[in-house]
Amino acid sequence: MDFLGKKPAHAPTTRQRGNAAEDQALAHLQAAGLRLLERNYRTPGRGGGEIDLVMRARDGTLVFVEVRSRASAAFGGAGASIGSTKQGRIVFAARHYLMRFASLPPCRFDVVLVDGGQACQWLQAAFDAA
Repeated sequence: MDFLGKKPAHAPTTRQRGNAAEDQALAHLQAAGLRLLERNYRTPGRGGGEIDLVMRARDGTLVFVEVRSRASAAFGGAGASIGSTKQGRIVFAARHYLMRFASLPPCRFDVVLVDGGQACQWLQAAFDAA
């Protein structure tokens, strides 16, 4: 920060770092054979949820992906930031997304962790809707 409390122009914002982590996670999942259906799906209204990536696996499973990024692994890293409240919001958004289907496809909730800009760690079926 400069003496006026402003960030230098070259420092990426939190949103930019988040978008870069999502780009990295998306490339990783696509290389593994998943197909992107939607990015940053949000429920309407206040208090809803958001799903970073909605993807389809080769076997037809609908995969709701949460991407978590932290600058370092300190304080538990990216994985420690997915508590029950965050999971509940993702499940809420997934249920809203699924309202468009006449019959429900198999689904799962995956998490992609990016700590310190390093390689992605993909956790399949990281949590469930219960």
